[in-house]
Amino acid sequence: MKGDYQDLVDEISALLGAPATLENRDFRLIAFGAHDSEDDLAMDPVRTRSILTRQSTAAVRAWFEGFGIARATGPVRIPAAPDAGVFRGRICLPVRYRGIVQGYVWLLDQEPGPGPDALAAAMEVAERIGVLLAEEAKAGADLSREFRAVLVAGPGWRQDMAVAALRSALGPGADGLHAVVCVLPWPGEAPASVPGTAAVCTVPWPGAGDADGADSAQGGSGSASGPGSDTASGDRPGRRAGQALAVLVRLRSAEVLAPAEGVATRLLAGGGANAGVAEPRRGLAALADAWSQASAAAQAAAAQPRFGPVARWSAIGPYRMLAGLAAAGPAGDPATRVLLEPAHRELARTAELFLDCAGQAGRAAAALGIHRQTLYYRLARVEQLTGLDLDEGEDRLLLHMALKAARLYG
Repeated sequence: MKGDYQDLVDEISALLGAPATLENRDFRLIAFGAHDSEDDLAMDPVRTRSILTRQSTAAVRAWFEGFGIARATGPVRIPAAPDAGVFRGRICLPVRYRGIVQGYVWLLDQEPGPGPDALAAAMEVAERIGVLLAEEAKAGADLSREFRAVLVAGPGWRQDMAVAALRSALGPGADGLHAVVCVLPWPGEAPASVPGTAAVCTVPWPGAGDADGADSAQGGSGSASGPGSDTASGDRPGRRAGQALAVLVRLRSAEVLAPAEGVATRLLAGGGANAGVAEPRRGLAALADAWSQASAAAQAAAAQPRFGPVARWSAIGPYRMLAGLAAAGPAGDPATRVLLEPAHRELARTAELFLDCAGQAGRAAAALGIHRQTLYYRLARVEQLTGLDLDEGEDRLLLHMALKAARLYG
């Protein structure tokens, strides 16, 4: 429906002779018209941020709502407020469907401004936008149960039935190209409407409460929730139940994942989460596999900031294999389990960074900010604790995989 929204926004811009933008009721940008680049005040901080980040801040939202736009049934004129970053006055056209606000069309006000007839014509277009937004929200809500069933049913006849139900609900679009997006963790209920998506739902996630604990310490190996933390050991004492958000995004091309990444970026606006995007799939038969890819990519984004905050499955490298090997959660190798205890956090971090540096002691010591002899001492302690020989390739591989798996599932 993106093209439909854009056409309607352009129609309003033409009717009123001013650039228009369309936002949903959560102030997330859906479409915007071209503006006059010679107008120095047209792109004030509020409008610029809305277009560039596709959202408005909570403070901006509260300020505009203070003018009664959520209750209004007709155009609302809002004066300029330079101190608030609003250099030009606004005209807000509430977008409603059956009395319920679905979003807002915003225009830059000017003197003398559009007359009553032009505004009335623009409100008629806004009503058509309201119908589209309401239909899209209803479709997403109606499909949430079917979509969730496909993702949680597990292989077998139950999943086959769930896929058949989702295919019937989606209609002709079921055989199209889609990408699955995972946002982890996700607080609260699924959003009522996510523009450009076919379905959205929440999915239970055993460790979603810890997914935002990774940090970006030097070398990518200093996460407080990575190897050596109290949530990285085999029994997972610190994990909390939570949920993830699953989104089914329509695509036009398997080579262009921008629509899925854009949806993920908008959903991350609140912070504290990461997102993963699966490889595009045609049809619905492999949605469960796509969900596994998307959730693994979201976990990898949380584990390694260099991937995130939105990570593609195709870009997470060795974490693809680790996710497949430990899909049910890391059991913990007996040789490496002791190194993952909280008491040995610094040793685990040292070993991981040393292996990340391909065993080059000079690079590892410099990245850790320690003397090379200190590095050698720590590595010797790692060998004592694990019984592994870091001069042996297979022992290095085992240790590296164990540390990365702990980071991925920590």
